[in-house]
Amino acid sequence: MGYRILETHDIPAYLGERGHWDDLTDIRVREVSDGNMNRVFLASCADGTRSLAVKQALPWVRVAGPSWPMSPDRADAEARAYRQVARVAPDKIPVVHGYDPENHALVMEDMSDLRVLRTLLDAGGAYGPHTSARIGEFVAQFSFATSDFGMPSAERKALIAQSVSPELCKITEDVVLSEPYVEHEHNHWHPGLDDLAAALRADARLRTEVADLRHTFMTAAQALLHGDLHTGSVMVGTREGAPVVRVFDPEFSFVGPIGYDLGLYWANALVSEERARALGALSDHAEQLRLSWEAFEGGFRRLWPSRVDTFFDDAYLDRFLRRVWTDAVGYAGTEIVRRVIGFAHLTDLTTLPDPVPASRRALLLGRELIVRRGELTDVPAVRALVASLG
Repeated sequence: MGYRILETHDIPAYLGERGHWDDLTDIRVREVSDGNMNRVFLASCADGTRSLAVKQALPWVRVAGPSWPMSPDRADAEARAYRQVARVAPDKIPVVHGYDPENHALVMEDMSDLRVLRTLLDAGGAYGPHTSARIGEFVAQFSFATSDFGMPSAERKALIAQSVSPELCKITEDVVLSEPYVEHEHNHWHPGLDDLAAALRADARLRTEVADLRHTFMTAAQALLHGDLHTGSVMVGTREGAPVVRVFDPEFSFVGPIGYDLGLYWANALVSEERARALGALSDHAEQLRLSWEAFEGGFRRLWPSRVDTFFDDAYLDRFLRRVWTDAVGYAGTEIVRRVIGFAHLTDLTTLPDPVPASRRALLLGRELIVRRGELTDVPAVRALVASLG
């Protein structure tokens, strides 16, 4: 039949065709698309006892329309990432009931009872005691299982071949690791940041350090990554009295440097701290770096004895983890910069009554994280840097 763009009225028949719904007279559908890339529909029965989500990748960026074409094959990467995570951390992702490669559509668990972490934080909510630790565990479990330490060589090479995503990686290489540091039509910012934006573009040391991070992103095939792990791709809440954390939207998944996933999450935590500061509700969101790093490092070390290649000893593990930390600090900086003067901004800052002071602090912090990542060897050092910005 071929690829077709699904509309709200198509969903009942689609779920019936795919064997996910029997009584098509007892189904209600609404579109809940919110992200930049895809369309999402929620289907539920009249009494609310059953519901499913349908997510379809469009042949363009949803918020831009056909003027920005994008292969819907990115849904293949998302389905592949979910399959890999389901082997080792099924409690940290939504349940996937099926993937339709012809229409690039996933049928998944309905998570509308949970809240997007960024939305919660923007409303003045807190991370909670479990969220960042579970994100750290997620990165450890996912990355170890798909690294050379946790996967036989032949399987790893097959995974790398399957996971090559030139189009999506090029977006990251450009939008995150290049465009914010040059004149580009995608870039925009508040006029109150004109001087800082110009200074960053003229900063030769910064450009060199970003080039180094970009090259690492392009060449360090350490593990399969989520690829876009920020507070907008985490849902939180409680079910049956227990905390729930779900990571979703891994459509930018590819094999790359482990520190990239951690860095994106850290950047969002640090920016959310700037929001809290601006609103006079200062809380130490840098604590989320500690919680996620300790969970990541502890999880990776616990898995280490099961590595398939025993040539790598414990001393090498220490060196490897130091490299992951340093990469993560640098990528946190690039994520902050691009979220202030690049293409896609953060509501953490844009919804402030006056976004300029917090945005200026964030830009300065991002710059220092990039150029001083080798000196910032632990969380107290990062926390001291944040404090030094005044």
